[in-house]
Amino acid sequence: MSEPQISITENPASAPKHVAIIMDGNHRWARQRLLPGAAGHQVGARNVRKIAELCADLGVEYLTLFAFSTENWSRPQKEIDLLMRLMSGMLENDVDELHAKGVRLRIIGDRSRFSAEIQLLMARAEQITRLNDRLYLTIAANYGGRWDIACAAREMALAVKRGDLDPHSVDETTFEKYLSMRDLPQPDLCIRTGGDNRISNFLLWDLAYTELYFTDAYWPEFDETLLESAFSDYRGRQRRYGRRKT
Repeated sequence: MSEPQISITENPASAPKHVAIIMDGNHRWARQRLLPGAAGHQVGARNVRKIAELCADLGVEYLTLFAFSTENWSRPQKEIDLLMRLMSGMLENDVDELHAKGVRLRIIGDRSRFSAEIQLLMARAEQITRLNDRLYLTIAANYGGRWDIACAAREMALAVKRGDLDPHSVDETTFEKYLSMRDLPQPDLCIRTGGDNRISNFLLWDLAYTELYFTDAYWPEFDETLLESAFSDYRGRQRRYGRRKT
């Protein structure tokens, strides 16, 4: 006889501590509804705040969202311009409400390619929310896992050159200190929406032992019910970290 399902809304302690999400399928969601691609991105952008607030309510402590990858610059310029406007709008209009709800916001990735205005908005958002501790929300923008590892290797090489680091002392723990997510626990669960079963250069180092969950649902339609399904699936797994199954 199977045990009854317990909703995470009834038992927040059962939620994973750190959730990472690859938000995919905005354009396909719009096309399926005979809408312009812009509509999908707009609805998807609004869903970020909703899912962040829901995760906070459910006991998630860390939420990391893949918003814009280093490869996304190859998309049509019109789409990139729209994504930049949406990012700017979120940083201008949603930060105060996230701050009021106790969310701490941080952006990881190479900011140098963004406009000066967006870079200022990123810094402002981080400054405003820096003392909050209800939910640690990380947005990966112009981020790539290979870029992250390459940057870490470069910083370590410079530390060796300065005499601040003994190359013979380098191990996994040392290397992690140079990564973008160095001060956060590694994700327990990574969710990808949109139907593709890959991680697409997202947090390559950090996802080594993360449980992966793929759903056909597009990001604009990813809601509380679908989040609960992902968490329920996660609770049913046994995380062994290389140990033998009991």
